[in-house]
Amino acid sequence: MDSATESQEFLAGVDQARAALRELFEPTPLQRNDYLSAKYGADIWLKREDLTPVRSYKLRGASNAMRKALADRPERRRFVCASAGNHAQGMAYACAHFGTEGVIFMPVTTPKQKIDKTRHFGGPAVEIRLVGDYFDDTLSAARKFCAEADAMFLPPYDAADVIEGQATCGLEILDQLPPGVTPDLLVMPVGGGGLSAGMARIFAARSPATGLRFVEPMGGPSLKRALEAGKLVTLDKVDNFVDGAAVARIGDLNFGTLGTFPAEDVVVVPEDRLCGTMVEMLNIEGVVLEPAGALAIDALRDLGEISGKTIVAVVSGGNFDFERLPEVKERALRWEGKKKYFILRLPQRPGALREFLNLLGPDDDIARFEYLKKSARNFGSVLIGIESGSSASADAVRARMDAAGFTYIDITDDAVITSLIV
Repeated sequence: MDSATESQEFLAGVDQARAALRELFEPTPLQRNDYLSAKYGADIWLKREDLTPVRSYKLRGASNAMRKALADRPERRRFVCASAGNHAQGMAYACAHFGTEGVIFMPVTTPKQKIDKTRHFGGPAVEIRLVGDYFDDTLSAARKFCAEADAMFLPPYDAADVIEGQATCGLEILDQLPPGVTPDLLVMPVGGGGLSAGMARIFAARSPATGLRFVEPMGGPSLKRALEAGKLVTLDKVDNFVDGAAVARIGDLNFGTLGTFPAEDVVVVPEDRLCGTMVEMLNIEGVVLEPAGALAIDALRDLGEISGKTIVAVVSGGNFDFERLPEVKERALRWEGKKKYFILRLPQRPGALREFLNLLGPDDDIARFEYLKKSARNFGSVLIGIESGSSASADAVRARMDAAGFTYIDITDDAVITSLIV
């Protein structure tokens, strides 16, 4: 089959998938964001996948794969998946819609909020099994059960029908843009690659002039590393903070599409900066985003000169557990330079602490203080956290500490130490 015919068949399949999705939910809105547009001097549009019934795009792929599996073998009514979050909720919703049975394997460490939401969407149609401390163990258990029960395994991203379902997001974008408007750039998050592979094929066929930018968290740049190596690679270590996009290896099928792009088209964003974007969108726009959902918006900072351009950013998910909000705010403050942590060497004599406190300005606050006095020593160690009104105020405190001759270690950016004691 030649490439043109293959492309047309893919477009036809995606169009059919889009029509079938209308039984589950209306197209998610494509909204021009005035705040971001003014901030970057560009025309910024947000594709609000956080507004699907399960608050992520995963429902698209899960429901399409289930629909086609039932059309192929209607007698097969049991489906299985392994997921710690959005894919599980998408499959649960699809099971309730199609009247099928679902067995969903989730790690034992999955937050209760995600388990409860999955159970809510699936109702009596799904059974949730908590297996393994790590996702690899969960996935292994799910596949073993699937083989023993002769059930249908529903992969989260590396399957043709899943890719086809996720690609419906691209068709909606192109149909929702104002007449005559062609986006200069499409910015989208990458986890396992199902969404980005489907969108890349849609835009190659329908809007080839649009440039594509893929966004990964710094703690899981599996596409970036694969493109740099010219082949699929498995990361030795993954930071799971951006749990919706932290994947050790891009899907094999997805890399067949994404492997043609240069590594420079992948933007890698630091997790602490991403937290700043999450807080910004919550405080200013009232938009609740999970870490993966904020990736494309955060990457706008790294696109170079975008003034005057039309840019579509995919907001991929809004399943945020508010129990994580203190951590997100903490990391955002550290990235902004407004919060610093020091291990301070303080003389053990009356008035020493007062001398240090006198160095603080009107916009500085003590956010953490732990002091261990040792009677056999002349100095004691203090763990101190200082929150300032601005990064300039924080820098001024440090300058005054230096001028006063205090001995200290700045541990703010030491991930190992802060993870243990902060």
